[in-house]
Amino acid sequence: MNISKSIEAYKQAVKSIPGGVNSPVRAFKSVNGNPLFIAKAKGAKISDIDGNEFIDYVGSWGPMILGHAHPEVVKALNETLLNGTSFGAPTLLEIQMAETINAMIPSIESVRMVNSGTEATMSALRLARGFTGRSIVVKFEGCYHGHGDSFLIKAGSGALTLGVPSSPGITEGTAKDTLIADYNNLDSVEALFKQNAENIAAVIIEPITGNIGVVEPTNEFIQGLRKLCTQYGALLIFDEVMTGFRVAKGGAQQLLGVKPDLTTLGKIIGGGLPVGAYGGRKDIMDKLAPQGPIYQAGTLSGNPMAMAAGLTTLKIINETPNFYSDLETKSAMLEAGLNENLVKTGVSGVVNRVGSMFTLFFTANKAVNSYADVLTCNTDFFAKYFNLSLESGIYLAPSQFEAGFVSAAHTISDIQYTIEKSYEALKQLNN
Repeated sequence: MNISKSIEAYKQAVKSIPGGVNSPVRAFKSVNGNPLFIAKAKGAKISDIDGNEFIDYVGSWGPMILGHAHPEVVKALNETLLNGTSFGAPTLLEIQMAETINAMIPSIESVRMVNSGTEATMSALRLARGFTGRSIVVKFEGCYHGHGDSFLIKAGSGALTLGVPSSPGITEGTAKDTLIADYNNLDSVEALFKQNAENIAAVIIEPITGNIGVVEPTNEFIQGLRKLCTQYGALLIFDEVMTGFRVAKGGAQQLLGVKPDLTTLGKIIGGGLPVGAYGGRKDIMDKLAPQGPIYQAGTLSGNPMAMAAGLTTLKIINETPNFYSDLETKSAMLEAGLNENLVKTGVSGVVNRVGSMFTLFFTANKAVNSYADVLTCNTDFFAKYFNLSLESGIYLAPSQFEAGFVSAAHTISDIQYTIEKSYEALKQLNN
């Protein structure tokens, strides 16, 4: 595969951009490669500047649930563009987005739009602290909630990929206000509450993780979190930036049967444009300025372009018969094929999947249910598998510690081809 233009582009990029990329995991460092510079995408396919085409399982890290450049989304963007890209003033599109989100996720009674998932989680934390009058937040080892200071304590996603689970620049005071618990270990959470009963403002969690790869909570754990937060007067925050409208129409909370106090959203609600949102109980959200004393603002919040793309995406999801069941069929087919490949080739691995999110973990463990399980993965093996997949026209996330995504645009043929090439890669690597 010729990637000479991407190699030259990367050499040029490192001269003016730190590390040559604007988000660390894109650098392909953990897979010992050169990042591909993308020229265009359509449906389930993505093409680089050298003209190589790939079946895309990154999907812009989750937003492209309809596939790339969906005709109705493109049409909505073109029509909105003609009226102006930003006003710094209210628009009817913002009302429509809020009403759509509130209808699809019952726990959200009121919602505030922002510009990124990071901004949503940062704002939700400030709101939780302001509402409760407490300072401490509990997060889970390996869970990633954006690059806010409070979250870069034993974080996942790019921080884990690069082997930097925390970051210089975070003050001791901030670190002290963030307590770490173990995902899928309710006892670790209960111990923190007992030691800090009057000071914990909130527990924030990826209800289904995507930033250490896909890991699903046990029912006992996730239901127990709800009970502990209620018992101690802390808010339960679900970070559904990735899972919102991805794993189910009502997000992970619908699948898990748990009602959080606050929810953060992003990715799909922007249809591929920069976006974020946070919402929840009205009595909590009403504490935000200008109605309440807790301040948060954003020049481009509710940007009409993002609202148009996101609303069109949600409209298509709502109006397409069997949207999620069709996604489930294709995703289950991929999972079954990958599992069969592991058995046939004798490669040690575990496939975790929830809805259209999946991760193939290369580990000798029989199951991956925690951050500790994830850390047993063979990242060198993954890097080789990734590069063989890329050579075969399969574009995966360039890290063992990320989720993959199936979109409505993926065809059965795409899935079958992926399974076939995965088998060939695993067979080659295990010889």
